[in-house]
Amino acid sequence: MATLGTLLKTWLKGIKVGEDSFGNKYYRSKNADNYGRAKRWVVYNGQPEASKVPPEWHAWLHYMVEDPLLDNNRYDWQKDHLPNLTGTVASYAPDGSVHSGGTRPASLGDYEPWTPN
Repeated sequence: MATLGTLLKTWLKGIKVGEDSFGNKYYRSKNADNYGRAKRWVVYNGQPEASKVPPEWHAWLHYMVEDPLLDNNRYDWQKDHLPNLTGTVASYAPDGSVHSGGTRPASLGDYEPWTPN
């Protein structure tokens, strides 16, 4: 959720550029800054989490491209963007993890601990 200051700045000085599949909204300022370019920012849909910004919008936010790279030319091998799921129920939990039952498979006997001379 955006702060009151961000909402005020967006309302007074922002021009909406677009929205991504997560519902995040992207803005640029009406006027150029000291470097001659418009400031760019995102108003997150829900909790502010930088990993929720897809690559095409990340490139735009960081002035790597002039216009956002839209999904028009996606290849079939490209996966949809996922935010960082660490700390959520959807996070990865390998076999033996506390979050997936907590029992590790028995050792296969190929482990040899290192011991100094």
